[in-house]
Amino acid sequence: MNEISSTGAARLARRMARGSAFLGSEVAILCGAMSWVSERNLVAAVSNAGGFGLIACGAMTPELLDREIAATKTLTDKPFGVNLITMHPALFDLIDVCNRHGVGHVVLAGGLPPTGSIDAIKANGAKLICFAPALSLAKKLIRSGVDALVVEGMEAGGHIGPVSTSVLAQEILPEVADKVPVFVAGGIGRGEGIAAYLDMGAAGVQLGTRFVCATESIAHANFKKAFLRASARDAVASVQIDPRLPVIPVRALKNAGGDLFTAKQREVAQLLDEGKVAMAEAQLQIEHYWAGALRRAVIDGDVEHGSLMAGQSVGMVTKEEPVAEIIALLMAEAAAALEQRAA
Repeated sequence: MNEISSTGAARLARRMARGSAFLGSEVAILCGAMSWVSERNLVAAVSNAGGFGLIACGAMTPELLDREIAATKTLTDKPFGVNLITMHPALFDLIDVCNRHGVGHVVLAGGLPPTGSIDAIKANGAKLICFAPALSLAKKLIRSGVDALVVEGMEAGGHIGPVSTSVLAQEILPEVADKVPVFVAGGIGRGEGIAAYLDMGAAGVQLGTRFVCATESIAHANFKKAFLRASARDAVASVQIDPRLPVIPVRALKNAGGDLFTAKQREVAQLLDEGKVAMAEAQLQIEHYWAGALRRAVIDGDVEHGSLMAGQSVGMVTKEEPVAEIIALLMAEAAAALEQRAA
């Protein structure tokens, strides 16, 4: 593992200071919320290693989230947050669970915050982080009272937007990084990439794919093996079959599960045609499909028919190793890159 030089380490610490202070963590590295993967064990491991873990609430009920937060607290006394999906039918009940546990940071993903959700989250002093897939939305969210932003490009795993990380970072960071902390995400697998975005004004970064094969990750051995075998070009985006369906593209490793999703879209479109479901219910069915398909792969190890959600940085995941070693290596690489630029 690389040693962190004093000059590079000092430059890295200065550039991460704002993000670390905002998160309350040693380093400004968030672990992206990955359903079934970002649970108590990985979340606690990331926070214990100096990063910032996020529980992926996904389709959890309030009761399940309550238990998951409590269990995570038994594994770490370091700060961690919760990622909530805006379209969840029990969103405000989930917010109440976070408030009861004194969760310090809540991430809202999947669209603009519904009316009243920002006030509900901040009522107990929690910090709110939202995703900004465009500059106009970044400005709107800041005006709405959001405390920090995640700028995530299409290279990321799971649900993605249409624009690359590098373009979004160039577009958004110069305009808003002086107003709120901005964390860059999507396709980041090495410390050199982290250093580049910090130099552009980011307060920190978010990585998901890089942590999937961590020793502490509960992902099935088959799921991890698929990641270790994959290259960047194996992580492809899903295709929208029916323009009426508000389907957000999902990036995952190519397998038969992708064909199953195409079939699912056709099934839901037919239900719409027959008037058997409303549009909101149709979208919820699509989300439930992804949650189930992901569980089949992550928990059950069905890597052929389940969903292998992965970012294009998957080619940089080369072995199973502890979270602390992953973060240490990323920091060493980032410090070395900043050291070279200072020379």
